[in-house]
Amino acid sequence: MTSDVLPMTGHAANQSASVSQGQDQSCRSMLAALAAQGELLVVDQEIDPVFDLSALLSLTHETCAVQANRIKGYDMPVFGNLLADLDRIAMAMNVPRENIQSALLGSIKTPIAPVVIDNPPVQEKLFEGGVLAHLPVPTFFSQETGPYISAGLMIARDPETGLGNASYARLKILGPNEALIGIAPNHHLAIMARKAADKGETLPFAVVLGAHPIIQLAACLYLGLGDDEMHCAGALFGEPVRMARCRTSDILVPAEAEIVIEGQIHADKTIVEGLVSEYHGMYENYGTGVLATFDCMTTRADAMMQVILPGYHAEHIYLGAVPIAASLKAQLARVILNVGEVAVTASGCGRNNVVVQINRPRPGQARRAMAVCWGAVSIIKNVTIVDADVDPWDLNAVELAKSTRMRAERDILIIKDLPADRSEPQEDGFMVAKVGYDATCRPSDRKEGYDKAAPPAASYERMRALLADAMPEVSF
Repeated sequence: MTSDVLPMTGHAANQSASVSQGQDQSCRSMLAALAAQGELLVVDQEIDPVFDLSALLSLTHETCAVQANRIKGYDMPVFGNLLADLDRIAMAMNVPRENIQSALLGSIKTPIAPVVIDNPPVQEKLFEGGVLAHLPVPTFFSQETGPYISAGLMIARDPETGLGNASYARLKILGPNEALIGIAPNHHLAIMARKAADKGETLPFAVVLGAHPIIQLAACLYLGLGDDEMHCAGALFGEPVRMARCRTSDILVPAEAEIVIEGQIHADKTIVEGLVSEYHGMYENYGTGVLATFDCMTTRADAMMQVILPGYHAEHIYLGAVPIAASLKAQLARVILNVGEVAVTASGCGRNNVVVQINRPRPGQARRAMAVCWGAVSIIKNVTIVDADVDPWDLNAVELAKSTRMRAERDILIIKDLPADRSEPQEDGFMVAKVGYDATCRPSDRKEGYDKAAPPAASYERMRALLADAMPEVSF
């Protein structure tokens, strides 16, 4: 790649000497791996954080990760576009692509509790007072009314039970120590913040930037209130997540992250937000968010700030889609034992459209699967059921199944007035119609059957061997 593309040196190449046990749990190993295979663009030209950084990430979001070393007005580099497709997610998890979902499901079933360490890399530097002013927070889109921290992994404890929770929420910077936090009312963090406010208290929380991608994926799993995502991350690592105790609270944060901002959520203090971008690529006007204030910030000595480009962009899509799909698979498997892979597709913005694979579906199972999906996650709108021979992540294969295995009058189910998420573009009173497509084979529909027309397998093998000699650089 061009435009001041440099080898992986300096910030992203350095590993902390203070963590010697276990595997690397920072984001830096992922950046190094992307650099080694030519998928990291390192830019040394000065980039303006107002709109230009967003444009840079948008132009590259489907092709490469980006590390911008010179942000106008700041001395901290920025990186983004890490988890832009399934192959990158598989790389981060160190599993084959086809094992992503089973690994995430396994992490829910066999969690590993974290451990607390001293002298963590993320506390090499301490900032007190005006902490947000040190961060190169970008202003992303033309109609948004301020800069946003978009990659903030929020960690808090339930004020009643003391159980931990990790999730994502956006922070709109209001000043050097204040931000608006935008949380959907039904999210666990919002519930915990309201519990604290009902007791006349604020909710202590930490904002983590630049944790290992495994930790980021675990934080997006749909777990029960009180289930700790860091235990799932430990299972994905195959070892406990190394955590550090915050400086101003007893909250535990990933020890090898880049940045941790410590503060309080004031659920009783509302602030009008204005237009904000959403996963579907358009703006929404949610009205009010609540106030967050910050006491201190700790960082690595050479910290970098992570940015997730919001809206209809690849990392934002897949970071939500893959954990949602795994969480749905867990719920479906409880009632449909022959369920296969579950996909939450990019065509549905990584949130709205689900494809469920069922092996030899029995009568009624397709519609039961639709009902489970709609009941599990309110943001889901369209559900397609396919047979085991259809890859649910392959949109062309799914559309082919809908075209050849489905009768519209029999196999399309439209249900009016189901609950919708507030981010749904067509919601009316938080309700919307939802559609189910049963694109599974009915043997009685075709006397010829559904076998794919293809040469015999032996012919394919002979021709693969021929092509391997003629074109060794291409995989067939």
